[in-house]
Amino acid sequence: MAIPASLQKGLKLPVIAAPMFLVSGPDLVVECCNNGVIGAFPSLNQRTTEGYREWLHDIKGRLTPDAAAFGVNHIVHPTNPRLMADMMVSVEEKVPLIITSLGAVRDVVDAVHGYGGVVFHDIANVRHARKAAQAGVDGLILVANGAGGHAGVVNPFALVEEVRTFFDGTIILSGCLSTGRDVAAATMMGADFAYMGTRFISTTESQAQAEYKQMIVDAGASDITYTPAVSGIPANFLTPSLVANGIDPKSLPEHKLDMADEAKAWKTVWSAGQGAGAVHDILPTADLVGRLRDEYAEACAVFDKKRF
Repeated sequence: MAIPASLQKGLKLPVIAAPMFLVSGPDLVVECCNNGVIGAFPSLNQRTTEGYREWLHDIKGRLTPDAAAFGVNHIVHPTNPRLMADMMVSVEEKVPLIITSLGAVRDVVDAVHGYGGVVFHDIANVRHARKAAQAGVDGLILVANGAGGHAGVVNPFALVEEVRTFFDGTIILSGCLSTGRDVAAATMMGADFAYMGTRFISTTESQAQAEYKQMIVDAGASDITYTPAVSGIPANFLTPSLVANGIDPKSLPEHKLDMADEAKAWKTVWSAGQGAGAVHDILPTADLVGRLRDEYAEACAVFDKKRF
């Protein structure tokens, strides 16, 4: 149970800002890394592989010497026609952290390890965790109940404890983590990193629309709907955005709606986790990270005082 040495440089808080579709871009990644947390983005947020390489060059050129590492998310699934081309760029550019989703493949892991990179993999249940561990990944991102995007339904306490019985790599916990106190709680229950998405949507540097950011600020846990209707895979969405798109959250199908363009759907049907109720403002990433660090330190100090 440890943070890989290559990811420790410049790290001031054990937080990864999750790579979010259509939301995470160079500005958010750079501000995260330059302020001491790991920033990440999906390669598919750039329209082309050539554009993806340009983003990498842009990010590298703006990182300070003492910045934290950055990561890139690749969808490892047959439906992603750009996987091989984007992975070649990642290998050539030596991306420090690769985050894989929808498939843990030994060849991908070996390619990243070949240049000294680290691979973390998204999982939502123990069965997928075992498969990813067998593929040789360095860390498992436990997407627990209440997380934004394609979330699982398992309680985080149960998921961390069961995964730890067979996996001794890095554990990254995702699900309703919005404050520095949440980060402290995640590490105290056995995670090495907190994985935060929703909280970073409502930052100045995120690519989310202004209305999207404000909807999160105005939302609570009861304003989140868990459904496969948008992408075919169960995910959490802001209920008001479903309603705004003419989708009745009270009569959703158990399968994907007939949407001609899924990417277009995600632009107007907005995802967020149940931790939205702890998001009360839109602020620069530097200010958010500073607040998280203060809250984390305060929580650790309180815990020390309360120990028996």
